[in-house]
Amino acid sequence: MNSIRVRLGVLGLALLTGLTTPTTASAAETAPSPTVEEQRLDRAAPQEILRRSGFDTAAPRLARALDAAGSYEEARRALTREGTRLWRRAVDRAQGRGPAGGDLSRDDDRPLYWARLGMTREVRTWEPVFGLTDQQRAALLDELERTSRGQNAIRYPHGKGLKRILLTGFDPFTLDRDIRISNPSGATALALDGTVIETADGPARIETAVFPVRWQDFTEGTVERTLRPYLPKVDLFTTVSQGRVGKFDIERTNGAWRGGFGDNDNIGRTETVPVTDPASQPQWTTTTLPYRAIVAADTGRFPVYDNTSVTEIPAGGTQPVVRPDGPTPGSTARQGGGGDYLSNEIAYRATLLRDRLGLHDRLPGGHVHTPVLQFGTGNTTEVTDPEFVRNRLDIIAQVRTILKVAAEAS
Repeated sequence: MNSIRVRLGVLGLALLTGLTTPTTASAAETAPSPTVEEQRLDRAAPQEILRRSGFDTAAPRLARALDAAGSYEEARRALTREGTRLWRRAVDRAQGRGPAGGDLSRDDDRPLYWARLGMTREVRTWEPVFGLTDQQRAALLDELERTSRGQNAIRYPHGKGLKRILLTGFDPFTLDRDIRISNPSGATALALDGTVIETADGPARIETAVFPVRWQDFTEGTVERTLRPYLPKVDLFTTVSQGRVGKFDIERTNGAWRGGFGDNDNIGRTETVPVTDPASQPQWTTTTLPYRAIVAADTGRFPVYDNTSVTEIPAGGTQPVVRPDGPTPGSTARQGGGGDYLSNEIAYRATLLRDRLGLHDRLPGGHVHTPVLQFGTGNTTEVTDPEFVRNRLDIIAQVRTILKVAAEAS
């Protein structure tokens, strides 16, 4: 064995921007403690989800690869390989390729989420004989995060005649309310990655990525780092997250404010959204998605709304005021149409990046909130049920139709 493994339960990660090759440590530093997010993994529901999807093999496979690594570089290569493999396996499962691995429905996004946490445990507790610095460990975790989320697997074919669409989703969240929860935006990302939709103007290729529900990752620029290379090359983009019960929302306006709700590590942030060059940071950004066409179209069984409401502190004021028709001049953001959580923030960051790249007038982009994914009536303990699966499949199908409408109207 090339490493000594300390198993402390379920562990995760702390992202740092960029992946470098730090100098080899002269001695191993103490492995970090589990995060709140990681500690949930050993509960019954996550273990059942992993077992019933076959994704319970992902973390042990990575552990064997790390045990065989004789250097930091070998470990980095193993993480790149296994992280990429996990993303590809989740996409293939969602799209009906290869074995299902169990009786859990293929459209389920939760196996990817919980398997990733199992893999980050292996990295976080790994104590190789050649030594590992905190910086090296963080870089390895960062590599695993990016590859297992599809963030560096976005590929569009060359040539003309093909529209390019970029879509992002999220991990499950509010897991302390219900550990069984799924996120339809993440499921949509898996179901649509690499697929082609036929529009009136020709085919459109969809590429996707998934983001964590953690404030710190956003502070460290994970959204901008992932999207910046692609926004100048795509024809349309949308960030997607779970929103209100029973309805879709096309969010008209995004606000530069974090409202403090706890993330997947139960950490809250109440502050202006931190971005580079804060001196030029606007309080509000707006969608350039063709929201009128989307709202008018018959896209599925859930109603779709053009959500114009925001909460602001008016110019010269001190108290928040709800504005049903959008912000007033000179106001300070307290909630965008999508609220003051990470769904609003990813929309704000993506559209701000669009504008800073000079793409506002030619790139349709914004945020779509899906309905809350609900279990069947009376199901308070089972990890799945027919209504739960039907709701998720219907949401995925409706997002796909919304993209088709948006592509045709752009």
